Amino acid sequence: MILLQVQQVMRRFGADVLFDNVQMDIQEHGRVALVGRNGAGKSTLLKMIAGETVPDEGQISMRRGLTIGYLAQDQGLDSNNTIWEEMSSVFAELHALEDHMHKLEAQLSDPQIMNDDQVYQQTLKSYDQVQTEFQQKNGYGYQAEIRGVLHGFQFGADVYDKSVTELSGGQKTQLALAKLLLEKRDLLILDEPTNHLDVETLTWLEGYLQSYTGALLIVSHDRYFLDRVVNEVYDLSHHEMVHYTGNYDRFIQEKAARIQAQWKHYEKQQAEISKLEDFVNRNIVRASTTKRAQSRRKQLAKMDRLDRPDGDDKAAHFGFHAAKQSGNIVLTVKDAAVGYQGTILSEPDSLDVKKHEAVAIVGPNGIGKSTFLKSVLGKIPFIKGEAVFGTNVETGYYDQEQRNLHDSKTVLGELWDEHPTTPEKDIRTILGSFLFTGEDVDKPVHALSGGERARLLLTKLAMQNNNFLILDEPTNHLDIDSREVLEVALNDFDGTLLFVSHDRYFINQVATSVVEVSPEGTELFLGDYDYYVDKKQEQAEIEAAAASEAAEQQASASSEPETAATAAAPRSKGQQNYQASKQQQREKRKLERSVAALEEQMTALDEQATRIQAEMSHPDAVADIGKLQDLQKELNAINAQQEEVETDWTEQAEALEELD
Repeated sequence: MILLQVQQVMRRFGADVLFDNVQMDIQEHGRVALVGRNGAGKSTLLKMIAGETVPDEGQISMRRGLTIGYLAQDQGLDSNNTIWEEMSSVFAELHALEDHMHKLEAQLSDPQIMNDDQVYQQTLKSYDQVQTEFQQKNGYGYQAEIRGVLHGFQFGADVYDKSVTELSGGQKTQLALAKLLLEKRDLLILDEPTNHLDVETLTWLEGYLQSYTGALLIVSHDRYFLDRVVNEVYDLSHHEMVHYTGNYDRFIQEKAARIQAQWKHYEKQQAEISKLEDFVNRNIVRASTTKRAQSRRKQLAKMDRLDRPDGDDKAAHFGFHAAKQSGNIVLTVKDAAVGYQGTILSEPDSLDVKKHEAVAIVGPNGIGKSTFLKSVLGKIPFIKGEAVFGTNVETGYYDQEQRNLHDSKTVLGELWDEHPTTPEKDIRTILGSFLFTGEDVDKPVHALSGGERARLLLTKLAMQNNNFLILDEPTNHLDIDSREVLEVALNDFDGTLLFVSHDRYFINQVATSVVEVSPEGTELFLGDYDYYVDKKQEQAEIEAAAASEAAEQQASASSEPETAATAAAPRSKGQQNYQASKQQQREKRKLERSVAALEEQMTALDEQATRIQAEMSHPDAVADIGKLQDLQKELNAINAQQEEVETDWTEQAEALEELD
């Protein structure tokens, strides 16, 4: 069932069109992402759907009685209540029922009513009805529900009585989202809900939204989050909307295939146009061929010319280069402690960074990740220990707080003052590669948006030509396209990386290893973010199994005495069984991931085959033998690929069944 439809919607800004003819359907229980570059109009469209503004043209229709919850970007909760009072206000109806129940309970205890059997029975019947309704609406569980959501957002019981006015801006935004989740609206519209969330909270939120009973419409730059939550993507670009099925990764693949096909058709048509124009130019003045030339000219005039694909999008294109190479050992930190004013946040912290490695630092908010980077750089002293840099190491630092930008300078001045011998033309060229063009370079830094400031900081970093980049949350404020450009630039970088990031997708794309920071110090994981998550899960399972085995041994020891020989045998057997079980669980998890990936691949291939078959039946294709042949070749290739994938899926699915 369709909850909401966006039909031929347009938005203008003065004489400019932001987007036009936008179409969108949101189904019951839909999981929809809206993506597009900064400035494409995503937030503007969300406000229209939420009813805060109206379209210039078109309409938005919705199911009668539809309830919508909307969280704007960085929209904090404004309330004088305590945290608990604000969350509890969602359940006002239950509070009224509860008050009614207590009144009826008091009446049932009233001697006067107890002595009047008819009144007593009527009161008892009313009480049963109210109690049943209270129970059906989770009256006995709503407080646990509030505690669960608050715990998910890292609000412990010790802050329940804290006033909302005392919270930081980020905490107020988290609380606004928590309240929306508790309200359980039919459609939840979230604009950048992952801002200000650490990885632990993000993981919890993903799980909560996956089981959310209503529909979701989400704008987010967190691609890892989108991959796990959505199954539809609407791409707002070129002033129009394109719909894709699947998660974010699937959207990337489908969009790339779509653009590739567009380029193929465009280039083919351009070749045909060039051929016709050449014939006309050579033959129009010849008496013997002028009629044929005129025919070709008419053919050109009637041709429905294709637009150049991706013609009006600007993309940053930049790279990082090391002016000279460092030694093999880049950084060594051993048994250090980080913190401030004598307060230790993490200890012992050790780190060995080698040349060309890309090390990601992860951990919860407030654990000292940024402090660790600043201590490495000497900006904040280690409480214990020190950082030792290797031979020829030259560091460049990206500060998430952007403190090394000067608000009073212009964009051009910010770079030129640091590189006064570089010609202005070269500075402007470099700025242009980071999307600062024309009058943009004369803007004062204080007037820049968060994304523009981030790009300016990256521009400064790129001009330093360091061989060791230390980056603190480099993807903050960047849109998805800019993040992808940054990933490519860092992967092509001929130096070494150490970075802090909450962007799990970014970590997967860039990191060669992950270092987790906790109060107990640092722990190294030799892989990307997914590998780190798998290893953490294995550790948790091993600890749980060890605790369970210890509890069983303790229970056994207390129930009957046993000799050392008899005690050792079952423990040894239990350890063997545990290791075998762990190996089987690892194989099962690996097969489950592989089977799921193959199923997604089969679905994608089926849709590609269906699309090609539909295109082959189109009158334009039927009339073009060359196009039909090209489409048939594509279809044959997809059919062959389908057979291979289905064979792999069958083998791995059978192997998984055997493990089950």
